[in-house]
Amino acid sequence: MTEKLFSPYQFKSLQLQNRVVMAPMCQYSVTAKDGIPNDWHQVHYVSRAVGGTGLIIIEMTDVEPDGRITDQDLGIWSDDHIPAFAKLVDGMHAHGSKVAIQIAHAGRKAQDASQPVAPSVVTFPGEAYKEPRALTTEEVVAMVHKFAAGVRRAVQAGVDAIELHGAHGYLIHQFHSPLMNHREDVYGQELSRFGVDVIHAVKKEMPADMPLIMRISAIEYADGGYDIDHTLQVARAYQEAGVDIFHISSGGEGPSGQRKPGNYPGYQVPFARRFREELHVPVIAVGMLEDAALAQAVIGNEDADLVAIGRGMLRDPYWANHAALELGVSKEHAAIAEQYSRGY
Repeated sequence: MTEKLFSPYQFKSLQLQNRVVMAPMCQYSVTAKDGIPNDWHQVHYVSRAVGGTGLIIIEMTDVEPDGRITDQDLGIWSDDHIPAFAKLVDGMHAHGSKVAIQIAHAGRKAQDASQPVAPSVVTFPGEAYKEPRALTTEEVVAMVHKFAAGVRRAVQAGVDAIELHGAHGYLIHQFHSPLMNHREDVYGQELSRFGVDVIHAVKKEMPADMPLIMRISAIEYADGGYDIDHTLQVARAYQEAGVDIFHISSGGEGPSGQRKPGNYPGYQVPFARRFREELHVPVIAVGMLEDAALAQAVIGNEDADLVAIGRGMLRDPYWANHAALELGVSKEHAAIAEQYSRGY
């Protein structure tokens, strides 16, 4: 039992030294220019690799400039981005971590866009957000190609897996949500259609044995928001289209109504377990799982295959090594850098 969180994991070509995942977290770095990773990102990500993380998911990386949440975020809309991402990936690989990247578009949540785009003219609540413009059908098709081009560049940069961001109220989520998608064309008649088209397009840019991950919000918290039965129906379409692993989060579509998000450790784990049991698919659990014993239990109880640590890993780049120490994991199962081994 003591080695569960630190047992190796393999799916297709992805071979991980442990079950610990660094969740994708935007850095909103004021030094970021034109979406290109810089020295901050190099130190930030590589330090988590030194810290023993099995899989590091690079933060939300957007397929066009106005697809970013803010102008301080990363992007991958040009071949000029490839060298900086390749350097970043090489740095993490050098210390034993495998790397995924979250490919996305913020849609109506693009705060710095002069006019955000979305499936429909439904504004995200809050003073920071502008009224979006509804994409035409032709523009939706073009957006699918932008996702594919972003994935092509990420593959060229050397990543080990791709994650599509279908959660937290961003563009793919906006399309599969009845709250945000009021279209009358094919992308409104079939709410999973945009996500399915994106999946088909990006799979053509990926090696056949490279896993495709989808992050998805299991439920919405706004009044009238969808529940997990809706998400599972959408996810089945995504799985059939080619998603290999689901990363289970929740919310992000707007302020909560009568249904509130949990504010306790592990509140999203039951969602992950239901996906795993009903879709028979590997899942990543996330959400206040930074207590090492709890993360261990999620794997030991077979609630999920991998555990993602978010804010806990912002506070502690060596979270994985410290969790191994706390759990009494033997040195051969902990990914401790030789230079630091005296400390363990």
